[in-house]
Amino acid sequence: MTKKLDGTVALVTGASSGIGEATAEVLADEGARVALVARRRDRLEALAERIGRDNALVIEADVTDPDLAAGAVSQAVGQFGRLDTLVNNAGVMLLGPIVGAPIDEWQRMINLNLLGLLYCTHAALPHLLAAAELEPRSVADVVNVSSTAGRVARLNSGVYNATKHGVGAFSESLRQEVTRRHVRVTIIEPGATGTELAFHNRPEVLEAMAQNFEGTEIMQATDIAESIRYAVTQPRRVAVNEILVRPTEQER
Repeated sequence: MTKKLDGTVALVTGASSGIGEATAEVLADEGARVALVARRRDRLEALAERIGRDNALVIEADVTDPDLAAGAVSQAVGQFGRLDTLVNNAGVMLLGPIVGAPIDEWQRMINLNLLGLLYCTHAALPHLLAAAELEPRSVADVVNVSSTAGRVARLNSGVYNATKHGVGAFSESLRQEVTRRHVRVTIIEPGATGTELAFHNRPEVLEAMAQNFEGTEIMQATDIAESIRYAVTQPRRVAVNEILVRPTEQER
């Protein structure tokens, strides 16, 4: 039976865990061959085994390095011959007060959440524009994983908010630039999701986060992957530009 993404190629950053890992599996399930990009090769290798070696390419790369980001795209196109879908999922969330914050945390978020996304998109766009003119689908997709933090600025989330608002602004500008060439741009804005994203925070921040979501049934990575599946499998005439998805019990 023909699947919706048969004959297409996707590249997913941050594919070694969480939303990236789940998204890679979903896209492969829809028939895409998937380039898996992250720094943890062992996890990527395990994911490639589950997807199937013929349909997966492991690329160990740090996308905050522009040369490595461009190299990842080149490897994917060199292996599979095209690129139809880019999922910019790699990110880090380091929360806490602005006053007295460790500057290196700000640098890490800006470098990955913004610059890494920009580098990958810049390298991928020529291939996506080319794929949008080709069968089997004659459309291509950029999916940028943002956050509810990209919509509402909150206390103790200042620079994370700034990076995710930046993702939203960049995505909308890009959408206007390429939409008539049938490259769709989608922002995914998850609320509280059970991934490794929070684990990089300092202990006092983790404690505050646990209190904020105490008693809330948070989402799973597969929930977000399903929203990405929905966006990229729409007919050519349909562009899903923004998906805000929160746990039912999350108020803000």
